[in-house]
Amino acid sequence: MILGLPGSYLNQKQFYDTSFLKESPFLSVLMHNPNHIGCHTYNKGEKYFLGTQQLELELLQICAEEILGAKKREYDGYVATGGTEANIQAQWIYRNYFMKEKGALISEIGVVFTEDAHYSVYKGANLLGISPICVKVDADNRRVIQDDLKNQLKKSSAQGIKYIIVHLSMGTTMFGSIDDADLFLDIARKDFCNYFVHVDAAFGGFIYPFSSPKKDLCFKNPEISSITIDAHKMLQSPYGTGIFLCRKGLIDQSQTSEAAYVYGSDFTLCGSRSGANAVAIWMILMSYGSVGLTDAVTQLISRTDFICHKLVKMKVEFYRNPHMNIVSIKSPFIFKELAEKYNLVADNYHSPKWWKIVVMPHVTTALLSEFINDLDKLNKCECN
Repeated sequence: MILGLPGSYLNQKQFYDTSFLKESPFLSVLMHNPNHIGCHTYNKGEKYFLGTQQLELELLQICAEEILGAKKREYDGYVATGGTEANIQAQWIYRNYFMKEKGALISEIGVVFTEDAHYSVYKGANLLGISPICVKVDADNRRVIQDDLKNQLKKSSAQGIKYIIVHLSMGTTMFGSIDDADLFLDIARKDFCNYFVHVDAAFGGFIYPFSSPKKDLCFKNPEISSITIDAHKMLQSPYGTGIFLCRKGLIDQSQTSEAAYVYGSDFTLCGSRSGANAVAIWMILMSYGSVGLTDAVTQLISRTDFICHKLVKMKVEFYRNPHMNIVSIKSPFIFKELAEKYNLVADNYHSPKWWKIVVMPHVTTALLSEFINDLDKLNKCECN
C-alpha cells in the first residue's frame, strides 16, 4: 500500500526469484532496499524502514561507545559511502559552524594535515572553498616535522586564516602511520584558539583501538570532535560501508532544512543511502564479537611482526607502526617483477619511493615466507 515512494521496491522484471534469500540475510535486505536517509541517532528517520534503522543504531553504538570510547548517547552519526564522504562531512560541519556561530568568512578557514593524509582532505577543501594546509613528515619515521607545522600555521595565520580544522590520521593509507594529537595541538593552540579536531580512522579504526593501549585519538580525548571509520577495509564488508561519528550537537550544522519532505530531515552529504550496508557491518561485528575481533587483530599483528623480523635480518629498509598491519618498504629494495607478482602498492606509480604490504586475513605466514624467499633470491642475483 505504498504510493508516495519512488524506490520502495526493486525492478520486479530483473529481481524476481527470491526463494534463495531465506539463507542470505544481506541479499534479502538488498532486495527489500531500505533507504536510511537522515541521521537516526539525532531523530527518527523514514518510518518505512524502522527495523534496519534499529540495526544501524546498534552498529553506531558499538563503534562509538565500545570501540571509540564515546559516552552513552553523546554522539551522532551514520553509515556513509566511505572515508572520503565521512572526511568531507566533518569539514562541512566545522566550516558551517565557524561561519554560522563565529561569523567567519570562508577565506578565514583552513584544514591542516600531514602529507601522508588521505587525498580526500584536498577534495573536501576544494569543494568547500577552505584552505588546505599541508605539513611535511620525516621520511623515515613518518612523524610530523614540528618546525614545518609551526611555520605553516604561522604563515596561514599571517595570510588571514583564523579558524582551523585539525585533520589527524589513525592509520594513513600508504604507511599506517598514526598522528600524535598532543604534538599537533600543543603547536596549533599557540596560533589558533578556534579549532576542531577530526580523526580519519578509515583504515586504522578497526585495528588500532584493539592493538594499542593509547586512547588519544578516540572520544575519550575531549579534543576529538569527530571520527571516520571504514568497515570495507579491515572488516572486509561490501564497499560503501564507511561510518561517520561526531559529538552530540555538531551534526546540526549540516542539517538541510530544505529537505522538508524527508521524515526527520537530512544531515548527511550523501542523502539517500542503503540500509543494507549498515546491516552488513552489523552482521560482521556480531559474527566476531569483541573477543573474536581482538583475537583476529592480534593474529594480523603477529603476522606483521613476522615479516618485519625477516626484513630486519635481511637489512631491508622499511617503515611500520608497531600497532598496525601495514609494512612499507623503500623502493630500492623492491624489484619490478616482485611488485607485479605480489601486487604491491606504490606511493606513486610514476616514481615510486615506497611499496606497501597490507597483512589481511588471506595473507598467511606461508605467503609472507614465499615473498621473503623471492626477495632474498632477487637480492642475491643482484649482488652477483
